[in-house]
Amino acid sequence: MPTPAPHHVLWLDPFRQLAPTEQAQLAQAGLSVAVLRTMDELQAELAQERAAVLVLGLGSDVSLLLDCLQLQQQAAASLLVICRVDRRHLELAVSAIRQGACHVLAADDWTAKSWESALSCAYSSSQPADAKSTEPARHARLTSTPTPRAEPEDAVRSVVYVDPVSRNLLALAQRVAQADVTVLLEGPTGSGKEVLARVLHESSPAAAGPFIGLNCAAMPEHMIEDMLFGHEKGAFTGALKEHRGLFEQAQGGTLFLDEIAELALPLQAKLLRVLQERSLTRLGGERSIALSLRVVAATNKDLRQAIARREFREDLYFRLSTFKLRIPALTERKGDIFPLVSRLLARHQPCDATLATGWQVSAAAQAQLLAYAWPGNVRELENVVQRAMVLCSDQKIDTQHLMFDDTGELQLGAGSLASGWAELLPDPVAMTHSPGLSVPSSEGFNASKPLQAAVKHSEQHLIRTALESSDSRIEAAQKLGISPRTLRYKLARLRDAHPAPAPTLETLSH
Repeated sequence: MPTPAPHHVLWLDPFRQLAPTEQAQLAQAGLSVAVLRTMDELQAELAQERAAVLVLGLGSDVSLLLDCLQLQQQAAASLLVICRVDRRHLELAVSAIRQGACHVLAADDWTAKSWESALSCAYSSSQPADAKSTEPARHARLTSTPTPRAEPEDAVRSVVYVDPVSRNLLALAQRVAQADVTVLLEGPTGSGKEVLARVLHESSPAAAGPFIGLNCAAMPEHMIEDMLFGHEKGAFTGALKEHRGLFEQAQGGTLFLDEIAELALPLQAKLLRVLQERSLTRLGGERSIALSLRVVAATNKDLRQAIARREFREDLYFRLSTFKLRIPALTERKGDIFPLVSRLLARHQPCDATLATGWQVSAAAQAQLLAYAWPGNVRELENVVQRAMVLCSDQKIDTQHLMFDDTGELQLGAGSLASGWAELLPDPVAMTHSPGLSVPSSEGFNASKPLQAAVKHSEQHLIRTALESSDSRIEAAQKLGISPRTLRYKLARLRDAHPAPAPTLETLSH
């Protein structure tokens, strides 16, 4: 089997020389490196090559990246830039991505997997970013780069902290990461607490160690105790071998305890002792095991109120909250919305070069994204983006493609019925005389009717349209952005409100 040809890359790092051992590691990762020393050498390379991949070492700012992108514009060449940044400077990594870098790697990361991921990201980029693009231009056209989903150990790529509030939080988290303290993350559901926990890990001196996470609300009490602290062989029936708990597995790294408020009181007492003593004893064991790791806990509840209700131990609260970081809701950091939309479009688009034409979001759709309250935060934003990608056929997202969650009921964006679905709806008069569901015609509908009647009128139109244009009820539910179970429930309500012959209803609902 022939050996694949190495990837040719340009290497420019004025801050440190590439050591022979490092160059050998790059060769093992499949990279053929041409080391450059000056911008003039880069200019000469761009004059010869119409497309190139540049690995760029950054110092304390992105000025060198901007110079390279400006040079690329002058040469009318395609330059895909991979930046190398010190692990402690995550804010610099975020700035590099914003200014046009395809990918960011930690400066001390030489693993073949990381370089393979970096090259995959660079080659899948549809266009080099324009370093001179203005902020309004970015808002007017959100173009995604199909980027592979971030691996747990590559937290730099998953960070989107652009809003000033988020940038201040990121800077504070980086400072806290340098200290050996326990951290408590507070924030609403879906706001990105685990992302910030990974930032703390990647920015800390223990970044090379493991990052282990546990959702304290996901498992029964007896299973969580075993998972956290481990057991010795023969400690109980079925314990056929010893088990290292998550505390031991996270030695030298970070243990992330999500939904800490859901931990049962007896386990809270055991956790408190482990945090105080910095050691543990496995279930059924006698030997004390010393621990060296950072513990990061997270909650979406007010622990002070939980303490008042005697649901959470006050002493454990003070042990966990050596330093507290509050993650604001998405509506409090609206500057993150557009970068997140761009990242989500890239994440959910198949990494296929033939599809890498870029997504666009209209100004009206952007206005709706900014105006919405986002009760579900980033998790809800991801749902809205995925629905829009399903409904949009030409990669140009407009208001009719935005479907928001509101108190459990799916609501379409303003104007969506008139602009996006109108051409799909049957003639209203014809619908009045068609068999099956009895839908009021537009002639029989007037503005004096209550709002509830108007909502039902629109919902009936949409459900009927989806069913008639789909091969199955599952496909219709996907078009509506609801589950098949919800669709069955809505059909049952319509059936009760508008009786019809059984065969017709049965045909319509399948």
